[in-house]
Amino acid sequence: MEKISTSLSLMRRLPPNKIEQNLSGLLNLLPNETDELLQRVDQPLKESLDTETGRKFLLCDYNRDGDSYRSPWSNKYYPPIDDGFMPTEKLRIMEIESNELFDAYRELYFEGGISSVYLWDLDNGFAGCFLIKKKVEGNRFVKDGVWDSIHVIEAIEESNSKAHYKLTSTVMLQMNVDKQEVGQTLLSGSLTRQTELVSQYGDTKSHISNIGRMIEDMETDIRSNLNELYVLKTREIVSSIRSTSGPTQAASHIATLNAAVSGHGKARKVDSEA
Repeated sequence: MEKISTSLSLMRRLPPNKIEQNLSGLLNLLPNETDELLQRVDQPLKESLDTETGRKFLLCDYNRDGDSYRSPWSNKYYPPIDDGFMPTEKLRIMEIESNELFDAYRELYFEGGISSVYLWDLDNGFAGCFLIKKKVEGNRFVKDGVWDSIHVIEAIEESNSKAHYKLTSTVMLQMNVDKQEVGQTLLSGSLTRQTELVSQYGDTKSHISNIGRMIEDMETDIRSNLNELYVLKTREIVSSIRSTSGPTQAASHIATLNAAVSGHGKARKVDSEA
């Protein structure tokens, strides 16, 4: 466990835009901890194509079985395998409905991108992973950028009408700015937040409704934090280092300099008369 803790601490201190490269190096050093590290370290989401439905889906550790990944649209693995993990029939119905609703949410809030939802059974409930990936290219100031949302939910049914939900959300943001007006820079980072909720439920639709509200509120909060705390703070720091309007001086300092020059001029005049 000490190796895992040290590895996670190291990953938090390494450049966030090189997560995959850094993680690969750790896996080479600690091959016996591969599964644990892959589950604990969030990586930028990759995409693949479901050839049966023609729809793209996102790859993560939660839909991986060996070297194959399950599509939420057809429920098939790519590359194909014979004994891959499959959700129960009841959970699969809920997964299909969750994917359709989350796809509508993605289109409404992100106006593009890819989304995927994966669910699996727990002893007293179920768990799921809600993913969104949005790429930006050729924006006014951003040359290219990527937003990755990873929401992992655990729902424990405490009774026939009450459930305890625990949500862990991670957002990874990367922006490559390369414009004459603003210069060239690379802004990247990640933010993780957790929240819990105890709520009533009646059927699978109420589960989806409760989870959907939690994810919507969480993404709104994370977006606000990224914009107000990180982006604006970065701009404030850069502006304090170097002013774009040229050197400026306080009025009192300028007045002091003028008085000194004036006094020096008077002294020289007295000397010349003497």
